[in-house]
Amino acid sequence: MADPQDKRFDLDQYIGMKVKRARLDEGLKLVDVARISGISQGMVSKIENAQVSTSLETLSRLCDAIGLPISKLFADFDRPDGGAQFTKAGQGLEVVRRGTEKGHTYHLLNYKRGGTTTFEPFMVTMDDLSEVFPTFSHPGEEFIYVVSGSIVYRHGNHLYEMEAGDSLTFDAEIPHGPERLLEVPIQLLSVINYAKQQ
Repeated sequence: MADPQDKRFDLDQYIGMKVKRARLDEGLKLVDVARISGISQGMVSKIENAQVSTSLETLSRLCDAIGLPISKLFADFDRPDGGAQFTKAGQGLEVVRRGTEKGHTYHLLNYKRGGTTTFEPFMVTMDDLSEVFPTFSHPGEEFIYVVSGSIVYRHGNHLYEMEAGDSLTFDAEIPHGPERLLEVPIQLLSVINYAKQQ
């Protein structure tokens, strides 16, 4: 059966599919619905097959007979399609950032082709205690959240000792970055917001 949220279907087709699906879900036959609703079996069949447009009164009686609230009948008809970008754990696009070496990986959790990107979320993994990290400076505002491990993080002249559950929000144009890794592996969620530069 086609998806009633598919916009290729007009209102009569949408109503027909929703009514038929609800009737079948209740285990009712056409003859049962006709008897309960007082609507002829032929008319119920025509409604289900989008062969007729019906009045709201008839539709209301039909919905009562199959146990489908009329408000629920129309709930999905005009719902926006959506189009969220879903990234499975560990499946983000691995990117290399200037100055990073082994033991320090960035997975970009979403990416958009074309257009203007207003934010970039990264999952940063660090597991090499001996690595020396550079500082970064770039446009925008950055939010970091420690998922696991512990770290000393620098922003300008300030050092923040951070552990799992801690977060930091800052102006990304001021030099920043990991100062010292205290407990590895460290996973850090980093979201860079570029909106203020536009």
